[in-house]
Parts: sequence; C-alpha cells; structure tokens
Amino acid sequence: MSAFTDSDLTCNDFLGGRVRLLQPVRGYRAGVDPVLLAASVEADHGDSVLELGCGAGQALLCLGARIKNLSLTGVEVQGAYADLARRNAALNAQELEIFEADLSALPADLRQRQFAHVIANPPYYRAGSHSQAEDAGRRVALGEETPLEEWIAIAAKRLAPRGYLHMIQRADRLADMLKACDGRLGSIEVLPLAPRQGRAAELVILRARKGGKAAFRLHAPLVLHEGVRHERDGESYTSEISAVLRQGAPLPWPSAR
Repeated sequence: MSAFTDSDLTCNDFLGGRVRLLQPVRGYRAGVDPVLLAASVEADHGDSVLELGCGAGQALLCLGARIKNLSLTGVEVQGAYADLARRNAALNAQELEIFEADLSALPADLRQRQFAHVIANPPYYRAGSHSQAEDAGRRVALGEETPLEEWIAIAAKRLAPRGYLHMIQRADRLADMLKACDGRLGSIEVLPLAPRQGRAAELVILRARKGGKAAFRLHAPLVLHEGVRHERDGESYTSEISAVLRQGAPLPWPSAR
C-alpha cells in the first residue's frame, strides 16, 4: 500500500480536540474503541508502552495526551499507516517510535526490549468469518491474519515482569483470550462494555499481568449509552463515557491495583 497523500486524508478531533488525527477518507478509520482502550491503562509518568497493531497511532496518542512523559512505541504492519502514525505524532507534538513490521517478525531491537504496558486492539473477526472489506487497510485492520493467541503470546514476551496487558476485543472472543493467557499472564480482569442498560456486552477489555497471581475477576458491565434504546439523533453517551471520549478522563475501571 502506497503512502497517503493529503487529498486522501481528513483531520478529526479526539478527546475534545486534545488529539488531532489524520485518517484516510477510504480505509480504516478509528472509532471509540482505541480511545476506550487507551483510557483503560493506568500508567505512571515515565512508563514504557508498546502497542501491537497501532494503526495511525490513535490509542498511543490518546494515552500520551492523558499521561505525560510516557515512552510510546508502536508496531504496524501496513507501511502507509505506520507513516501516518509518525505524521500524527508530529501533528500532536508527541514522540512516538513506530516500527513497520509484522508481529511474527519483530525487529531484533524490539525483541530485546520489555515494556511496563502492552496494549492492543486486534482484528475482531476470525479469518473467513466475515465478508472482507474491499479496502486493503480495512481488510487488515478488521480481519484476523495473525491468530489472536499469537497476539497475546507476543505481548507476554514483550512485557516486563509485573507488566500489564490491556486488550479490547469482541465479547465472543473472550474464551480465546483467556485460553491464550493461560500459562503466560495472570491476575486477569475482564470489563464488559454494554451498549445500553439491559443489553448484552458486545466488547470486553481484558487486563492481565505478567507474573500475576490474583484470582480472575469478571466485572459488572460498563454501560456506554443512556437509556434502553436509541430514541434521538446525536450522541447519548453516559456522563462517565462522555468524560472519557471528550475530556480525556480515565476509564472508570472498577478495581484498584
């Protein structure tokens, strides 16, 4: 895929304008999922963070806007999106180190490093389980080519002892995530994300710790929208979620470390 030209892109505000993101007009465009992922990470100033499959840098930039002085690194297999992540870093006056690489063939320099946090928003759909997008960028972003278990195995290898993995995924992939964590990561917590009160969770955020020994915790769902149904035009996010998406607040994760 060739690099995007200015005419290929739009510039969109995230976190109420705290982050500005160049995105392709046609291709993978970030929604709220990477913003929620970034908001779920409880990092400290100076921590190192690696994102697997960073796309145009949306999650890393949102995390860096909320917590200053982080060391932020991303890996992205699509060259055009890796280049876009670098452009977005410059646009937001943030420093990102971006590697263009496949997860299964990380550069030697990266394989020698460990991180306090690894984050990931892997493709949601198993190979062959959905209609493929015509656009190559969307096809790679949404359709699984590297198995989900390998994403978690790679994350575990890159985590420093006691480091945290945060991953957002479809709720129907939770069993796959838990299986992949077995023997690699512990102290697992799962936060379901339900679209509305009384609706089943469609997404989950998994938190797991390298060397963690705490019991598994399944939290009550975090509801994203007010009301039991969509009844009007415009946004209907709860006040908690609106604060995350528009003000850069941390996700109201229900447990402390």
